[in-house]
Amino acid sequence: VMMTSDTAKDRVIHSLKKRGRVSPLNCHESRWKEFYGHIKDSVSTVSYMDEPNQSDEASLLPVRMENTYQLGPTKHFPVVTVNHILKDVLTHHLQDEQYEPEFCRQMTKTISEVIKARVKDLVIPRYKLIVIVHIGQLGGQSILIGSRCLWDTK
Repeated sequence: VMMTSDTAKDRVIHSLKKRGRVSPLNCHESRWKEFYGHIKDSVSTVSYMDEPNQSDEASLLPVRMENTYQLGPTKHFPVVTVNHILKDVLTHHLQDEQYEPEFCRQMTKTISEVIKARVKDLVIPRYKLIVIVHIGQLGGQSILIGSRCLWDTK
């Protein structure tokens, strides 16, 4: 609804004040009129919103979560169980294979994903899992791998 006359605006403001929906302190336009007189060529619009659905109300509610103040995990990492998973996956995938560079390139990706999935199935809370797989040829040489990370011995 659009109203262009000042008297119509005054009636709307007066009726809203009667209903208690607009207080004189919150109505900016009435303050302008008190200090500066009538506002010329002003346009007001009045609109309403339909009733929100229950799903809309649920999406608008904030989810409150309390801080746990827990810095570390509640239980130790199951090293023995993870070692059994590692041995099982490596023997299953590489037991009778010969070294071929292209095949090993694909197998490192596959093995790392399988190990990661099997360890995640253990549902160990508050640990970050990083799986790195290196496959090399047995030719009497050694391998030297360097990496860095922050490690908490506890």
